[in-house]
Amino acid sequence: MPSYGTIGADGMGDSSDIKDPERDVSHDVSASPENTDGESVGNVQKYDYDDSRKIGVTGATFLILNKMIGTGIFSTPSSIFAATGSVGVSLFLWVIGGVLTFAGLSVWLEFGLAIPRSGGEKNYLERIYRRPRYLATCVLASQMILLGFSSGNALAFGRYVLAASGSGEGDGWKARGIGVAATTFAVGLHAIFPKWGIRLVNVLGVFKVVILVFIVFSGFAALAGHVRVPVPNNFHNAFELEVTEDYGGTGAYGYANALLNIIYSYKGWENANYVIGELKHPRKTLAVAAPLAIGGVTILYVLANVAYFAAIPKKDLATSEVLVAALFFKNIFGDSAGAKSLPVFVALSNLGNVLAVSFAHARLNQEFGKEALLPFSRFWASIKPFGAPAPALFLHWIVTVIVLLAPPAGPAYNFVVNLYTYPGSWINGFVCGGLIYLQWKKSENWTSPWHTYLPITVLYLLANIFLAVTPFIPPNGNWNADGYPYYVFPVVGVGVLLLGGFYWVCWTKIWPAIGGYKIVATRIIDEQGVEAIRYRKVKNQ
Repeated sequence: MPSYGTIGADGMGDSSDIKDPERDVSHDVSASPENTDGESVGNVQKYDYDDSRKIGVTGATFLILNKMIGTGIFSTPSSIFAATGSVGVSLFLWVIGGVLTFAGLSVWLEFGLAIPRSGGEKNYLERIYRRPRYLATCVLASQMILLGFSSGNALAFGRYVLAASGSGEGDGWKARGIGVAATTFAVGLHAIFPKWGIRLVNVLGVFKVVILVFIVFSGFAALAGHVRVPVPNNFHNAFELEVTEDYGGTGAYGYANALLNIIYSYKGWENANYVIGELKHPRKTLAVAAPLAIGGVTILYVLANVAYFAAIPKKDLATSEVLVAALFFKNIFGDSAGAKSLPVFVALSNLGNVLAVSFAHARLNQEFGKEALLPFSRFWASIKPFGAPAPALFLHWIVTVIVLLAPPAGPAYNFVVNLYTYPGSWINGFVCGGLIYLQWKKSENWTSPWHTYLPITVLYLLANIFLAVTPFIPPNGNWNADGYPYYVFPVVGVGVLLLGGFYWVCWTKIWPAIGGYKIVATRIIDEQGVEAIRYRKVKNQ
């Protein structure tokens, strides 16, 4: 017998009614959707993915690795050190980033293993915040659709390609144009050749791990004095807080900004949660792949930073911006043709991240379409014509290209990184607070194969509160040090979340009142686990 679930009178499901986390329905209804009242909007739309495309432990591990190891570790160490002015503090912040990532993973494992459905935070927020209905989902949709872009990694890809060719020009139009081309390639591959898309993700995942290992071992050589520049001796008085014209002295704002950039570098650990519906044996696969990927990445990140400090003088590191790895290769291997080609490998790593982000975020966009949350939802939810969410991928492409091209000439990279990362601190905080509530409120009947202890949840909650609040604190010195006022990215980030609340008012109150009807989506899950959705127009009562 198939099971049916109505997504809701306003177009969405109320996850609060879910009793069995394995079932992708909101609540049972006694009648088949074909017999319910309302005018049909098209035929039933199926989402049948072949088992050969399901992702196993290896694929899930590299899906996470490819999103985590992107631009960050090859670019952000410059801004981290510039903000802190201390080698030891910078390294310690990278360790803290790993600890916080594991804390966040524990929270997401508890939710993901209890509700093994694609969509990640969407499912978790719906389970926690049931009133007002759909508000949390609209806020998340605003953040994920408008700010879930691949722009930072695409821009870094362009800059590293130009660096390899010897014509680097910062965040200029050449770099942005190459970034647009990379995004177009990634989205087109996933939309037209989905099997090859995930295969390339796996290949580039192995490739970027090899690059990081190469950097680590080159760093060991630098520690032994094998560099083409004077030995930096950066580890002498490593925890000294230096303040110069180029680095240090940024205060609480600088430390918050540095931690935000580190969180950005670790971001991607939740990637498999977005596509649980496409994992083989989702609970087992997620429980193995996520800790394996995060543990390996944390070790590599810390050792890679040690390598950078072993080969790059402090002033050069603080002013290198995105091209940290390129400068590292130059200092180790000189100006040989081989050394100049090494940034190409970093560029390919950035491309792998663009592929992984577009794959996962398109699935989340598709989930919003499945639930009739978006205008023209049937279109955005479609997997035609190649069995992949091509329209949702196109939506991701639109936002990525706009964010790539819209910022004025100048240091666009840091702005894009902060804008991408910052609103997630609010979302993560609400997820953590919700888990504490579910565990404390016995009437919620919350169960999961994984349990996160309260101190771990509180640690991650406090970290996200810190990241959400401190960017509003004015930095010491120039308020426009990055080329734009310090408050721009937190104001824009919060504004996007508030825009989600405004959309909720329009979607649940204003538009139904004007149109006289609502779009209702009904999910159908058959015996083989194949999902189908039917959209209907229902007149207001």
